[in-house]
Amino acid sequence: MELVGYTSMLRADTSSMILAAEHKRTEDYLKETGLTFVLLRNGWYFENHTGGLAAALVHGSIMGCSGHGRFASASRSDYAEAAITVLTEPGHENKTYELAGDYSFSMYEFADEVSKQAHRTVVYNDVTATEYKAALLGFGLPQMIVDVVIDADLKSLNGDLDSSSRDLSKLIGRHTTNVSEAIRAALASIVNHG
Repeated sequence: MELVGYTSMLRADTSSMILAAEHKRTEDYLKETGLTFVLLRNGWYFENHTGGLAAALVHGSIMGCSGHGRFASASRSDYAEAAITVLTEPGHENKTYELAGDYSFSMYEFADEVSKQAHRTVVYNDVTATEYKAALLGFGLPQMIVDVVIDADLKSLNGDLDSSSRDLSKLIGRHTTNVSEAIRAALASIVNHG
C-alpha cells in the first residue's frame, strides 16, 4: 500500500498562524482524494532559534517580540526520525500526529542557556513587533519571511507554539532534543565552522 506523508504544522486545523491556512487546505485536499495518508504536524524547529546564534554571540543579544511566549521546539532530526517511523512501520495510515518538543521555553530562558554555555552574556532583547520588523527588513530578509517570523513570535504569546503533546517522543522512542542540547550542538557547529 502507498502512503502519502505530509509535513504540516502544529494544530493546523485550529491555529491562527499565517502558515496554518495553506497547511489546512492541503490536509483537507489529501483527505478528499481518498489517498492513504499520514499527517505530521510539526511544531517549531530549534534551528529557527539557533540559526542566528553566531550573530547573537557577536552582539550579545537575541532580538524578538515573543515576550514570555513559550516554544515547544524540536530539532529537524527529531522530526525526521518521526517521519521515518510513520513511513516505514505499519499502523499509521490516515492518522494525524501533533509533533512538538517535550520541553518548552521562552526566549529569555533560551538566552540564559546560551550565556551559560558560551561563557559570555547574551540577553534576550524583547522589542515591539514594529521594531523587530524594521530590524529584520534592515538585515535584508524578504518580506514574506519577516511576516512569518513576526507572526510566530506574536502567536507564541497565545500558546500557539507550545504543546503538551507527546506524539513526537512516542514516535521516536525517546525524549526530544531539549534546549540545552540544541544550543550545545549549534555552538559546536559555530566553533567548527567559524
